[in-house]
Amino acid sequence: MNQNRAFEIAFVGLKPGLHEFEYRIEDQFFISFGQQDFTNCNTLVRLSLDKKQGFFQLHFDVDGKIDTLCDRCGNPLTIQLWDEFNLIVKLVEDPITMNSQEEDPDIFYIDRNENHFSIAAWIYEFINLSIPLQHICKEDEKGESTCNKKVLEQLNQFKVNPTEVNNTNIWKGLEKFKGLDDLNEEADKN
Repeated sequence: MNQNRAFEIAFVGLKPGLHEFEYRIEDQFFISFGQQDFTNCNTLVRLSLDKKQGFFQLHFDVDGKIDTLCDRCGNPLTIQLWDEFNLIVKLVEDPITMNSQEEDPDIFYIDRNENHFSIAAWIYEFINLSIPLQHICKEDEKGESTCNKKVLEQLNQFKVNPTEVNNTNIWKGLEKFKGLDDLNEEADKN
């Protein structure tokens, strides 16, 4: 089945009420979205769609895992994903104008004459929003970092103590521009 079609919901034939959908998301899903900073995505997205008169209430439940690298030491890291997102899709006459004016990111408009909509972009967005901003190795039971010790030692060598920085070197060479300011002020007066 075509991937685009797999994420389209034909809502015209759906009866009013609650409908459940499940999507297994793996690395292949992200190909059309470009390079990602993670691999081995194994995520289950459950969608509850509640069809009402003129709108739909969507509830996305994201549960799974991805592999990435530790931001601090570069070790391979598996991150557990879990999050929930709600979205309202409304049927209107002029969805382009309504979407451009809507300030609430949880409301989306589609044309009243449509008979289906795609949820692929929302799944992509919600999986990425489920990933923590920082990817750091966990601490062990003693509260110590499990990051690669050799890498941490290398990083510590690059730490600079602010009291050791010679502040005069920062400004060295700027004194020659002071004379230029005086010349510019004289030129402005004439």
